[in-house]
Amino acid sequence: MKTLSIPIGGSFIDGTIFHPEELRDKSPAVLFIHGWGSSEETYRESARRIAGLGAICFTITLRGHGDTSHQRETVSRTDNLHDALTALDRLLSEEGVDSRRIGVVGSSYGGYLAALLTAERDVRWLGLRAPALYKDEGFERPKRQLNQDPDLHAFRRRPVPPEDNRALQCGTRFEGDVLLVESEHDTVIPHQVLANYLKAFQRVRSRTHHVLRDADHALDNPAHRREYEHVLFEWFKDRFAEPL
Repeated sequence: MKTLSIPIGGSFIDGTIFHPEELRDKSPAVLFIHGWGSSEETYRESARRIAGLGAICFTITLRGHGDTSHQRETVSRTDNLHDALTALDRLLSEEGVDSRRIGVVGSSYGGYLAALLTAERDVRWLGLRAPALYKDEGFERPKRQLNQDPDLHAFRRRPVPPEDNRALQCGTRFEGDVLLVESEHDTVIPHQVLANYLKAFQRVRSRTHHVLRDADHALDNPAHRREYEHVLFEWFKDRFAEPL
């Protein structure tokens, strides 16, 4: 495991790369993107465990979080998508990474960014937990302002056709394997958002939908957090075992 700081836009992204104990000539790699208001700490345990399967894993802290939390009021979706792209390119440059076997995992806002990322880079595996959904307008506005939209809650509770939303359009073009994890009692990302994503992912190689029973959005119950980590671990274990 090694920590690093990547310069970007006059600021930086902190991250941690987890290597398997035995490096292969070509190893799968996974990028983990946390949700809004969180940090890379959210995914360090999962990254450590999945690295044990032979993957090179990279957890990051988006701008506006951690040591750059002073940027919280100004950072935009454009900025954070650039963070994710820069981090993925850094992961791809790591020695031993097989560029044909790349996974991206994200929760909530991080899941939204992960979906967008698939339009910019070749991704084979996409793991989304409670992926957020936002209107396309104001992509360069500070992300924090999006939650001030009085229609956001209602927007997330109505069907959204893929052609009307950038993240969902990315889903319609994705042809890899997708895991969608939903919390049964999520009041931030309701079931309709998951239904919209599920409808968008029609060209995928495989689609897995798992519901965490009785769980809330933040997985405040440690048992729900452990269940999610187990689901993610087993899903990647099966994916890594598949032939190219």
